[in-house]
Order: sequence, then C-alpha cells, then structure tokens
Amino acid sequence: MRIGYPCVNESIDCTSSSTFRLASYSDERVQTAVAGNLACLRRILEYNVAHELRFFRISSGIVPFGSHPVNVFPWQTHFAAEFRALGDYIKAEQLRISFHPDQFVVLNSPSADIVQRSVAELVYQGSMLDLMELDSTAKLQIHAGGLYGDREVALERFIATYHTLPEAVKARLVVENDDRLFSLRDCLRLHEAVGVPILFDNFHHECLNHGEPMTEALRLAAATWHPERDGVLMMDYSSQSVGERKGKHTSSLDEAQFRAFLADLGDLDVDMMLEIKDKEASANRAVAILRELGLVPVTASIS
Repeated sequence: MRIGYPCVNESIDCTSSSTFRLASYSDERVQTAVAGNLACLRRILEYNVAHELRFFRISSGIVPFGSHPVNVFPWQTHFAAEFRALGDYIKAEQLRISFHPDQFVVLNSPSADIVQRSVAELVYQGSMLDLMELDSTAKLQIHAGGLYGDREVALERFIATYHTLPEAVKARLVVENDDRLFSLRDCLRLHEAVGVPILFDNFHHECLNHGEPMTEALRLAAATWHPERDGVLMMDYSSQSVGERKGKHTSSLDEAQFRAFLADLGDLDVDMMLEIKDKEASANRAVAILRELGLVPVTASIS
C-alpha cells in the first residue's frame, strides 16, 4: 500500500504551480514558471521518498496555460530532459503518480466547446506523464460530469465522448464516484460500457450510495482495474468534518476512523490518496499507523 496526498506540500517553501495572469502571457514567463515548478516538484518528491509517501498527485498547473491556445512556447521539447529526469526518479523510487484535472474538465457536457477544451486539458496533462516516460499505471482522474436534467442521457454522452478520445488519454483515464451526482453504481455502468477503471472515493461513497457496504464497494471498484495495464486500485480517502455541512472534508486525519477503514480494506491492495486539508501532516500520521501494522517498511528515513 502506498499513501499520498495531493499537489501541495506545506512543509516546503516552494510551489509547483506558479503561474501568472493570462493578460501578461509571454514565452519568457512560461519558461521561468515551468523551470521553477519542476524544481519544486523534485523537492516535493524527495521529501515524499524520505517520509515513505510514495503516491502523489501532481498539480495541474505545472505548465501555466498548458492546454490554452495562447501558450505557444515549446515547453515539451525545452524541458524534455527535466521531465525525463523526474520520470527516472519516480520509477527508481517506485512512486505512483496521478493528475486530477480541474472541474472545468467535463466530458459529458452538452457544449461541444467545453468538451473540446476538456479533451485538450487531458491531452496536456497526459503528455507530461508521457514526457516522464511513465507507464499507464500513472492516471488522469476525472468525475463523470454533470446531470443536465437527465442521468441516462448524461451517462450516454460520457460514453460517446470517451470513444472519441485519443488512445493515449484512454489508457490513463479513470473515473471517480462523487458525493452528489454520480455514485459507484453509475461509474460501474461507465466501466461496463467502455472499460474505464473506477477510482474509488470512500467519503463520496458514504455520502452517495445504493446501500453497498464499504467492503463490497471497495472490491467492486478494485475489480475494474487490470493489474498489468492499470496497476492496483487508486482511491481517495477522507472523512466528514465534524459540525460542518455534509461532504466537507476533515482538516486532519481521524486516526480511529482510519484504523476502522483499514479493517474494511482487509487484504485488498490499494494506493491511497489522503484528501485531507493538512496534506503531508496527516499522510505522515497514516504512514506511522501502517508502519505500526507492518504494512510499510520500517526503514524509511524520517527527517
């Protein structure tokens, strides 16, 4: 089992998503921002390795306006060596990597323009994984999209759009059950139609389900992943913030709930992304629990 957290390390004094306003675009600004973002990403990954945090979601903003027509800087070739070096490090340290494109990526939108921009964003983010020479176990995580007043039509529109995607995107795409619109059952329908794996979110399943116990839901999602092509199940983990609206993520790991969830996992192998507000702080506590249980190495160097 690999434990991770998304995008930002609050222990490190840099960001991997430095950007600027569209109105002030220039090739020089892109070059400077990408160089800084990749350098910071390397520092984050090194921190993660030192702390046995071997699952990481890279920020979508590595390349400012990466999928926007305004960006004409040849960043793919200019930074090819840097991306390859990151990929070499990721592979050498057996890290698992993902991207989670922003909410504007909606493959089942009725708007052809939104769909076109969504596909361009997936191509952009997938191309960074390609530049790092990572295999298809590195994934692009999206939601099914919007309901638009008709669940059946919305699901059919996702399926139709999926068939038009570049093969490089299809190989990396996974769909996540959400907390308000599309449940695990809906995602299973998408999997049955096009084979897209389901990234399971335990907290979303608690908020929106059809009565499936957590142990069953986990195994239903895991069965959608092809071991050689996709790797083991990726999942997001969180819990309810006490006293807040339903669906609000907790600020810090509830250790008792985490231990209970590990019991639901049993012997199921997963890579777990902690969607918890204090990022690596909770991830480090989760690793300590796994170490206590003998589920991660005891030789990790903690600094």
